[in-house]
Parts: sequence; structure tokens; C-alpha cells
Amino acid sequence: MPEIASRNHIEAISRVTKKALEEAKITWDDIDAITPTYGPGLVGALLVGLSYAKALSFAINKPLVGVNHIQGHIAANYITYKDLKPPFICVMMSGGNTQIVHVKDYTEFEVLRKNA
Repeated sequence: MPEIASRNHIEAISRVTKKALEEAKITWDDIDAITPTYGPGLVGALLVGLSYAKALSFAINKPLVGVNHIQGHIAANYITYKDLKPPFICVMMSGGNTQIVHVKDYTEFEVLRKNA
């Protein structure tokens, strides 16, 4: 339900951002850039994140750098699995989007198969 997802994003984005900073034990001064995802994904949810990121970027005077939503999901694995290094094959599932991706390097991806 895209509309419900968008509303939930609006309700949670500030709280989740604050909690992330607290858990990481960092402040805005420790942040180098604000990096919202630009797609693919649910348009409403992406717009919520982009709008929040643009306002935050302006408010704390940090650069805004868009990232691909799918590549962001893949890159999040490097945080959880410290020993994970490319190349590898990844099955990426996010909402209605499923892809098999050859991760050639940290910033080089080849989609081998995606849902139609």
C-alpha cells in the first residue's frame, strides 16, 4: 500500500534519524554528507526521504549526494558483514523489487536478473 508506506515514512523519519545518531554516538558535526536514495522505489516514500534530506542538508550545511536505492541495500551489507568483499552474487529483495546482482566492486554492479 504505497499511500500507507508514505504516511509511515512521514511519521517516522525524524524519530528514526535521531535514534540512528544516538545509537551511533555521533552528532551532525560528524556527518560528511546527506545521502538520500533517488530510486527505484515507491514514489511517495522516496519523496518523503528526498524532501527531508534536502531540508536537512540545507539546515546543517552538508552536501546532498543521491544514491541508488538498490545499491544502498547492497552496500548496507558491508556494515553488517565486515568481512564481505566484492566480487559476489547478491539476491536483493526490497518491497516488490527482486534482483540478482553481480557485485563486481564496491561501486560496480551488474543486474543479472530482475522481476518483470
